[in-house]
Amino acid sequence: MKQIFTVRQGALDGVEAFLCVARHRSFRRAAAELGVTPSAISQAVRVLEERIGAALFIRTTRSVGLTEAGQQFLSRAKPAFEELVAASDAARDLGQRPRGLLRLSVPRAVVPLLLDPLIASFHEAYPEVEVEIAASNQLIDLASEGFDAGIRLGQFVEADMVALPLTSPLRLVVVGSPAYFRGRSRPERTDDLRQHACLRWRKSSGALAPWSFNNDGNAVEIAVSGPFIAHDFPTMLGAAMEGIGLAQLPEPMVAEGLQSGKLIEVLKPLAPVIPGVFLYYPSRRQLMPKLRAFIDHAKSREAVHGKVPHTK
Repeated sequence: MKQIFTVRQGALDGVEAFLCVARHRSFRRAAAELGVTPSAISQAVRVLEERIGAALFIRTTRSVGLTEAGQQFLSRAKPAFEELVAASDAARDLGQRPRGLLRLSVPRAVVPLLLDPLIASFHEAYPEVEVEIAASNQLIDLASEGFDAGIRLGQFVEADMVALPLTSPLRLVVVGSPAYFRGRSRPERTDDLRQHACLRWRKSSGALAPWSFNNDGNAVEIAVSGPFIAHDFPTMLGAAMEGIGLAQLPEPMVAEGLQSGKLIEVLKPLAPVIPGVFLYYPSRRQLMPKLRAFIDHAKSREAVHGKVPHTK
């Protein structure tokens, strides 16, 4: 059976007083340093000795010395207490100014579209913050996995998260390469997709995501079929560029391909609008300065919104 260990309540009481007396070899000077009365120092040491079960000091009217038990206790308590103080100072420092490691869970597709320019400017503004990006399409538990925040499309953010929009709403567009359309007619209605190879995306839950459309203001989902299944948007985009089939992707991902003529958009009137990209995190009450700085930087950086086209 696994044994449960706990620290006894008050186990550290009197340790600082003991260390101060041991350093000065004086109860009076220790009291002056700690800003308390000599009697308070004496009482704290006495309680510590009673709890340990051994005398730690030899007291005379003229001097204070350590017993053998006191020497042993000092040799181990001093470095441990100093390490505890250092740990407290380090934690306090992290809680007072933006510094340390900021861990973000981000889909692969978002990194080049949004984070590259944002991270570069954030690093310039806050050089003491290290940013770690875990590029994954898995919807993870931020707290249990040790992440400060995540970035996702709005429809994938849990309702109990605090969410900050990083972009305006986005269109989901259907695209294909000129090579794919060579010898094929372009779809004009959703029913036409039955005659086309549609690239599909498998969600982290294992289910295949349907394609979504806006039909006269009504949201419609269609189960499509095709020869290729991807687990992330960049892979699906690459397959579409190679002419394997049609893909439905967020508009910013395909903007460059559309402008260069490497991709052609179809079913434009039916393109739905999705909430956009959001930064999300568990609680406003637990914000560390490093995350607060990142949030404020994201809010104030107009170039971020310029990078991702707004929906008209």
